Formats: sequence, C-alpha cells, structure tokens
Amino acid sequence: MPIYAFALAALALQTPPAPLPGDALPADWRPVPADELLVMTLGDGRTVVVRLAARFAPAHVANIRTLAKAGWWDGESVYRVQENWVAQWGDATEKKPLPAGVAASPAPEFEIAGFDAAQRMARSDGYSTASGFTADGWPIATDGKAAWLTHCYGSVGVARDALPNTGSGAELFTPIGQSARRLDRNYTVVGRIVEGMQHLSSLKRSDAPLGVYADPAERTPIVSVRLASDLPEAARPKFEYRAADNVRFAAYVRSREVPASPTVAVGAAVCDLPVQVRRAG
Repeated sequence: MPIYAFALAALALQTPPAPLPGDALPADWRPVPADELLVMTLGDGRTVVVRLAARFAPAHVANIRTLAKAGWWDGESVYRVQENWVAQWGDATEKKPLPAGVAASPAPEFEIAGFDAAQRMARSDGYSTASGFTADGWPIATDGKAAWLTHCYGSVGVARDALPNTGSGAELFTPIGQSARRLDRNYTVVGRIVEGMQHLSSLKRSDAPLGVYADPAERTPIVSVRLASDLPEAARPKFEYRAADNVRFAAYVRSREVPASPTVAVGAAVCDLPVQVRRAG
C-alpha cells in the first residue's frame, strides 16, 4: 500500500465522527445544585448518587435533607430486593425515631403543578395521554387533567403504608427491573439515581414475601447518606443535567422513537430514554 494510503487511513482513525442532530452541545449541560445530590455510601465502599426532585416534591425532599444532615440512614441497610420490582432502603424495623424537623406524615406529592414538557413523546402510552421531559430533564406524564413524575427505572420513590400520607421519605425505593409506571400518582417520586444504579439492581434477590430479606445478614449495609453540599469540597461529586428545551434534545427523542434502519421502528415510551445526567469535569 502506498505511503499516502497509510496516512489517509491513520487520519481517518483520528478524525472524530461528525456530530449527530441529537448530540448535545457543551452549552446544553447545566449544573445540578449540590444540595440536590444525595450520596449514599454502601458497606463495600460503592456509592449511589440521587438527583433530588426538589421543585416537584418539596415537602418530602425537605424531610430527606433533614434526615441526611442528621445522619439518620447511617448504619441502616438496603433490606428489600424484589425480583423485577424494587430495591428499598432505610430502617428495616420501621421503628427508628425520626429526627427533629422531619414531618412524619407530609401530604402526598403524587402530582405536580402542570405538564410543562419541553419535549413530548410522539405517542401516548397505557398510563397517560401524553408524556415527555421538562426543560431540566425530568420525565413527566399527564392524563390531560393532572401531571406527575414517572416511575422509570432508577427513579426514587417514597415507600409508605396503605394510607397515602404515611411516607415521610425515610424509607425509599427504586425500580430495579423495568419501569414501574403503575405506581405513578400512587407514590411520591423524590428523585432519580444518576450514578451507581448497578449497585442496587445487581443485589441478591430475596425469595421472602415482597422481597424483604428474611435473614438480616443478607441486607446491604449503608455506611452513610449525605447531601453533596455537606461533603468537603474535595469529596463533593459534581453533576450536570442535559437541558431538554432545544432542537438537539428533540432530535435525540425522535432518534429513539424512530431509530435508523435496519432497526424496526416501533416507537418509544418516556421511560425508554436513558438518564441524561453526567459527571461534571
């Protein structure tokens, strides 16, 4: 092969592919405030980071911030892991006193102020008449009357008893199988896991009723849960979300709904789109 052919081949390997219409620009990434990041450290040192939905569930997020500042979850565990359903953490006995300043029975925050979708999915689904993403990247849905955050894979919800106002935010769960949309408007969504989801979804499943470990030794210990804003600057994780109010995010959604050939276009639901949050820097 002539020398120039080698040079052209080397150049082709070094040239990055042209950006796609759905690729984000640097300006599309916005910082997540440090007090909206909840860092859970498990017993083996692995961490799970939750982005808190402060503007959608303010009362429950206020409780969660107070619980984190008090170190309430320190020494507790992930005590329920049910196959194709949820992983749940907190106090397995559900008898541990709440710290001062935590409302034991806040009003349910199942619904949000309005369906302020910056981008809409092209099709309705079995749980809503419309769904999409807010400008700040949260998946939402509506039935034309009310709006709510959706229980997608990795969303974080408030566990509770039968009555709607029995969840303080001390006991939390995340869907670990597929999405859990039948929980929409029945449980308060307080956030979404943006890093470390694999550490919860890969835990050993329990065969006991509802996936609650029969043997306490099977539980995954929690070392600590802290707001990023309460960590030393050097240890503070920084994340960015992808803004959805632009043509590039619209193109990204369309590319998921109508994928390129030879993939057969069968549409997509709001929970089919991966979390658009990344580490900053």
